[in-house]
Amino acid sequence: MNKRIGELLIERGLIQQDDIKKALQLQQSVGGRVGAGLVRMGAISEDALLDALSAQLDIPIAQSGVSLPDASELYAFAKTAPIDINWCIDNRVLLWLADDNLNFISRDPLLPFIHEVINYHYPDAKLKPWLVSSHTLDILVDYIRKETSAERFFAEGSETKGLREMAEEAPVVELVNNIFAKAVAFNASDIHLDPQEEVFRVRLRVDGILQTQLEQPIDRYPAVASRVKLISEIDIAERRLPQDGRITTRVNGREMDVRVSTLPGVHGESIVMRLLPKDRKELSLETLGLESDHIALVRSLMQESNGIVLVTGPTGSGKSTTLYAALQEATDGTRKILTVEDPVEYQLPGITQVQAHAEIGYTFARALRAFLRQDPDVIMVGEIRDVETAQIAIQSALTGHLVLSTLHTNDSLSAFTRLIDMGVEPFLVAAPIKAVQAQRLVRKVCKHCAKPAAHIPDSIVAEFASLNSPVEPRWVEAVGCAVCNNTGYSGRMGIYEIVPISSELHDMIVENVPVAEMRKLARSQGHRNMYQDGLIKAAKGLTTVEEVLRTTSMDIE
Repeated sequence: MNKRIGELLIERGLIQQDDIKKALQLQQSVGGRVGAGLVRMGAISEDALLDALSAQLDIPIAQSGVSLPDASELYAFAKTAPIDINWCIDNRVLLWLADDNLNFISRDPLLPFIHEVINYHYPDAKLKPWLVSSHTLDILVDYIRKETSAERFFAEGSETKGLREMAEEAPVVELVNNIFAKAVAFNASDIHLDPQEEVFRVRLRVDGILQTQLEQPIDRYPAVASRVKLISEIDIAERRLPQDGRITTRVNGREMDVRVSTLPGVHGESIVMRLLPKDRKELSLETLGLESDHIALVRSLMQESNGIVLVTGPTGSGKSTTLYAALQEATDGTRKILTVEDPVEYQLPGITQVQAHAEIGYTFARALRAFLRQDPDVIMVGEIRDVETAQIAIQSALTGHLVLSTLHTNDSLSAFTRLIDMGVEPFLVAAPIKAVQAQRLVRKVCKHCAKPAAHIPDSIVAEFASLNSPVEPRWVEAVGCAVCNNTGYSGRMGIYEIVPISSELHDMIVENVPVAEMRKLARSQGHRNMYQDGLIKAAKGLTTVEEVLRTTSMDIE
């Protein structure tokens, strides 16, 4: 039986037993192999380690100019090999044929993953691994990376130049500018550029509904896509991978931030642009659509010194906007307010806003840890996505901070089940949460063409009557005119369900009872669901019953 590398190195008098203990501790914290840890600690040289590994594993050491081909030969083989050269570069694996063997070197030639990939592409080859120093491997891989990049540059250089020239042509610039202008004129939230087999479509999301505005021949699409990518500082030549960019522009006299996302498809890249106006005068609780009792409840929650307030709902339901409006209420100059978002959609005065960058390890959880050293009073977390973020948010709330965040659930009370499913203990879920809110966006009827509703079902009338609302019903229906682009609707508003956590609900959460039971308790305590809140708005003539049913059918009990 082969000795362990640590035992072999001790026998050779190269290290001490204490070095092994330290290397094992390092391995537990950062991973990797014990030998690499010893080299990192400075306990042993890499050459000495390679000699020992060669003896232990019976694997020879590759040496430049002797058993190892030069860099140009390795690059020539990599270019013609069935394994993707980018995979070889990323995994630091180099191959060559010699003496009827398929030879290879890598950072760790024992990794099963590397053997599986090579055997898949060379099922009949006789595989022979070699050990190599990190310095030699780095030089060879860097050479191949540079050669690959240079070849790609020269191959794509003329094509990229052509795309840039097309993107700068006056008709293309004018078409893209017109698309932005039309989107702002229609108050669209998103622009979708969708390439098809023969045409590409320009669609605008207006009041939550996609509307086709333009169709053009597909041969014009590369120039249009390149124009959008150029102004959003996205790599024009890259069409194989998704990319994200940002544009700051002025359209129809309005300053806009535009988030751009590209996604490779069969017929070309799908491009979606999210329009974010910089002027957000409507950011107040009154203009979002909250009823007076809900406004009073939110304002009282924002005066809490600690705890968690969760806003739930699907993507695009206005959760972030609600939190921004709530933060506006809390911004009185006496409290330190910090937010971590991905991305920061709107900049609010008097608040410190932080952009998360998961790609460099700056996650919500990591930002939250830093926040606690900034002496905050109120913390907003863009979204609770994992158990680590949830636990730090709960810890923050339990140590004297008011935490606002969002969660993706269908209704407010499902938030507890979602957190428990993430791995948070039920008693920790129940302890800090002050209230949960769910919301949807419904379209408002066009004031220019709406007319009184001809008929309202008896079940709707009875449900509204059970709410004991002081509103005198003025049910309306959508018609459609030139002002609303014949949709019958113009603008959107929120419908809400807000449930403060009573002592009874607290006990139910700790006992992890079914959500249906918690809903019954909330109804008995006088908290209306989104469907009922929508009926109040429909009775006011702000929207239609059909729109409320379309948005909240899942909430009818």
